[in-house]
Amino acid sequence: MKYRSLTRLIPAQDTSDGAGVRLRRSLGQSPFTRLDPFLMLDEFSSNDPNDYVAGFPAHPHRGFETVTYMLEGHMLHEDHLGNRGHLRSGGAQWMTAGRGIIHSEMPQQESGHMRGFQLWINLPAAEKMKPASYRDIQAEDLPIADLPQGGRIKVIAGTATLGSTQLAGPIQGLSTEPIYFDIHLPPHAIFEHSIAETHHSFLYAYEGNATVMGGSPTEPTEAILPHRAAGVLSEGNLLKFRAGAEGVQLIWLAGKPLHEPVVQYGPFVMNTREEIEQALHDYQAGQLTG
Repeated sequence: MKYRSLTRLIPAQDTSDGAGVRLRRSLGQSPFTRLDPFLMLDEFSSNDPNDYVAGFPAHPHRGFETVTYMLEGHMLHEDHLGNRGHLRSGGAQWMTAGRGIIHSEMPQQESGHMRGFQLWINLPAAEKMKPASYRDIQAEDLPIADLPQGGRIKVIAGTATLGSTQLAGPIQGLSTEPIYFDIHLPPHAIFEHSIAETHHSFLYAYEGNATVMGGSPTEPTEAILPHRAAGVLSEGNLLKFRAGAEGVQLIWLAGKPLHEPVVQYGPFVMNTREEIEQALHDYQAGQLTG
């Protein structure tokens, strides 16, 4: 039995993407801030429409998956496959770019709070050129359960085990075996959960902070996960953390590493430079999605 310790902090940095949407990026600031199979994590959060109203006009992707989880707000997804999905507060979308997809994500509001996350997850080499797909997940399709010490857990991907109860999210059976939990705890409450020992994992606190309680029962460790930083975790088969004095709201991500080379050029993520050059050629020739 080994509890995962906090080994590295990646503070979120201000940046922008799309047509000027203001973001905070933790994972993915550079090639050195990835965590296989996770490529990037962006948090967007603003009450100022100037920060988000321009949205993400049509753009291409190839070779990975994107997950958008909306805490507050309303965006519209459209893509070349004819998919059209409304992403509303509490909902998510899971898009597999595969061989290629051209899509847009545009705000459907001109005022109010727009808040959520976009996560990029790599695909194994054998799946990078599979057909693109899209799944629209409404808030009511995401299971939520109360936790023993108060607070709640929402499951987007994978399965949470709470005593004798299993809470299965809508996303299952992927090669990277991702888990994606949104966990809320009141002040000083403790959360504990098992995890596959081989999976890479990190936490991101978007409200409050937490103390990660790692090590072993005989040699325990404690480290603070601050607000708005990705906290990379060590190996181990258990996660345990305690909410800070104001409570905590965080997302917990874990996935099976691919151990494959990553070559990224903007919206394309492949294994070799030659594959990137082919992606660029296909896009310029109108064959990215063919």
